[in-house]
Amino acid sequence: MTQPTPQTAAQAENLSFLGRLALAISAFFAILTNPQLAARFSALRLAPQGEVTSAPVAPPAAPTPAPAPAPLKVANSDAALQLLALFQREARLIDFTQENLSSYSDADVGAAARVVHEGCSKVLREHFTLVPVRAEAEGARITLSAGFDAQAVRLTGNVVGQPPFNCSLSHRGWRATEVRLPKLATGHDASVLAQAEVEL
Repeated sequence: MTQPTPQTAAQAENLSFLGRLALAISAFFAILTNPQLAARFSALRLAPQGEVTSAPVAPPAAPTPAPAPAPLKVANSDAALQLLALFQREARLIDFTQENLSSYSDADVGAAARVVHEGCSKVLREHFTLVPVRAEAEGARITLSAGFDAQAVRLTGNVVGQPPFNCSLSHRGWRATEVRLPKLATGHDASVLAQAEVEL
């Protein structure tokens, strides 16, 4: 705390009534809004007459740091491209989705979808082990307690209040417990999902 100089102390002693009134009003609001200043003023009032003491002022509390956001993981694009290439090779998935189906009949589209379905199922069976997130049958009534895994269970419908929730299981979900993608050779261009075919 800065000690008053003789000049400023003399000016304070010679304050007029209006000056003291203005000082009192500003001190009133300052004390209301500043706990440290209020503590120093209280110590000054309790000091013996003519003795000015300063109340120990606690250092300002360090601001609580905001929790750091969870670091984001960078997805491995090669693995995603490799999986897309497998779906193309076994099920012609890219060909199917890029085709304009408006000129085909429903029967033709259904026949093509059956081929795509069989090929996609083969890729999933060979390269993934998949299990349901929930073991109950779809349509069963279940209870979600507080602290349930929000990454594994998504609430739908009229979500109000706090858990526990008594609800109906509309989809069991899927979880991959094992991934078995082939290893890529060094220098392999994973962005080529299907080679162009050129007939000689």
